[in-house]
Amino acid sequence: MSAEGRRRFSIDHLSSFEYDRPVRGAVMLLRLRPVEDRDQRLVRFGIEVDPLAATTPINDAFGNACHLFNIHRDHTETRVHSRSVVETTDPAELPGRLDADAWEALRDTALAIRHWEFLTPSPLTRPSPTLRAFAEECGLRRGPDPLTALREACSVLHRAFTYTPGTTDVDSPPERILETRRGVCQDYTHVMLALARGWGIPGRYVSGYLHLEGRSGEQVPQGASHAWAEFLLPGLGWVGFDPTNDTPADHRHVRLAHGRDYIDAAPTRGVVFGGGNSSLEVSVSITEAGGDPSPEMPRREPSGLRSIMSVPRVAQEAWQQ
Repeated sequence: MSAEGRRRFSIDHLSSFEYDRPVRGAVMLLRLRPVEDRDQRLVRFGIEVDPLAATTPINDAFGNACHLFNIHRDHTETRVHSRSVVETTDPAELPGRLDADAWEALRDTALAIRHWEFLTPSPLTRPSPTLRAFAEECGLRRGPDPLTALREACSVLHRAFTYTPGTTDVDSPPERILETRRGVCQDYTHVMLALARGWGIPGRYVSGYLHLEGRSGEQVPQGASHAWAEFLLPGLGWVGFDPTNDTPADHRHVRLAHGRDYIDAAPTRGVVFGGGNSSLEVSVSITEAGGDPSPEMPRREPSGLRSIMSVPRVAQEAWQQ
């Protein structure tokens, strides 16, 4: 990554899980370490857990850098605090369109077994009659080339949906936003992935952060985590599109993890023993070097935790084996 066009961001991410009854134990998987590759360099990273717990670094099935920890004592709150310093750069400028044989090249890619997971439906990106009706209503179809089709889909979804926090959950099926036309970044991304995979374009869900710069179309609130999609295109590799903000992914997008959908790339997932109902409050601050800190506005999100005390006995026995 060249120094020209490089941006440096400091990110502070605090997740606070609260339980209405004491939890006897917990196991959590974290995907909070930013990606390291050609377009993104991790300068510094640290993570703390309270109650105190050792975090074990592992890689998941998609190669994401994760941390696993467990707590074996009663507690009523878990706090996970990660701090990162990341350098990003704008990817190469996209061409106006791809060659006429790009669809044929993608057809050959679809036969490659190493991309099958990003071509087939997943729990949150499945095709449906509702999706087909939406595509017909909005005139969404395979364009003259895959890049043109993706650009059109990105813009149409931005116009068709209204960004409305609280109307869906992070793991809501795409039918929810297709019916109400209201949702958040996860919903926009799931719909775009479902469309693109139906056209034969490999696509993956990306979780991360967005640094707001006051550009036209930005509608992710300050202090929130973010999601968008990347698509594998002939001659270009993986190219990011952010339908929530109607833009290709650029230096503002800081990547944490990727997968087939939100479930594979969630920043936090876990299992607790006891605890009853749980809630999650998230505060994110992302600051560019030399800039003013963004406000840390706590936001309520689904906890992503599963209490094994509430699982039917047969399922508990299977989990324990």
